[in-house]
Amino acid sequence: MHYRRLFIVFAVLGAVTLGACRRESPEPPAPPPVQEDPGPDMDSLRAYEDSVRRAEEARRAAEAAERARANARSVLEQMVFFEYDESRITSEAEQVLRQKVDILRASPDVRLRLEGHTDERGSVEYNLALGNRRAESVREFFGQYGISGDRFVATSYGEERPLVNRSDEAAWAQNRRVEFVITAGADRINPPSQD
Repeated sequence: MHYRRLFIVFAVLGAVTLGACRRESPEPPAPPPVQEDPGPDMDSLRAYEDSVRRAEEARRAAEAAERARANARSVLEQMVFFEYDESRITSEAEQVLRQKVDILRASPDVRLRLEGHTDERGSVEYNLALGNRRAESVREFFGQYGISGDRFVATSYGEERPLVNRSDEAAWAQNRRVEFVITAGADRINPPSQD
C-alpha cells in the first residue's frame, strides 16, 4: 500500500509539473486585410500604350531609313555603260548619273573611285586611255552638277577586268563601263531629300 500511495503522489506531482510547464502558445497575428486591386489607372495605361506606339513608330522609321540608305548605296554602286569606242555619256547613263548626283549632294562625306573599263578590241594602251576617258567623262558630268571633282579618283583598267568573259557583242557591251567604288563615307550615305 505504501507503494501505491507513493505512486499516486508521484503521479499527481508529475501531472502538476507537466501542467505547470505547458504554456499556451500565443495565437498568430491575423493576416493583414486583403485589399482589392483597383487595377491600373487609366492615365498610366494610356502612357504605357503611347510609349509602346512611339517605340514601334521609331523602329519602323529606323528600318525605313536603313532601307533608304541601302537603296542609295545600291544606286551609287550601279555601273554605267558606253557605246563602242566612245566615252560620251549615253542617255541611259545620264539617268543613272543624275540619281547619283542627288545622293552625292545629300552625302558630302562620300568619295568614289571611278573605274573605267573597255572591251577587248583595240590595243592595251588604247583601251587604258579609253577607260580613263570614260572615268573622266563621269567626273566631268558630276562637276556640271556642282559636285567637286576632289571627291573622285578616276582610274582605268582598260580590258584587264572584263565583267563577262566572252567575245561577242553582248559581252563587249557589258564590258564597256564605269564602275563606282565607295572609298570613303560608306557609313554616311544619305538618300536624297524628298523636297
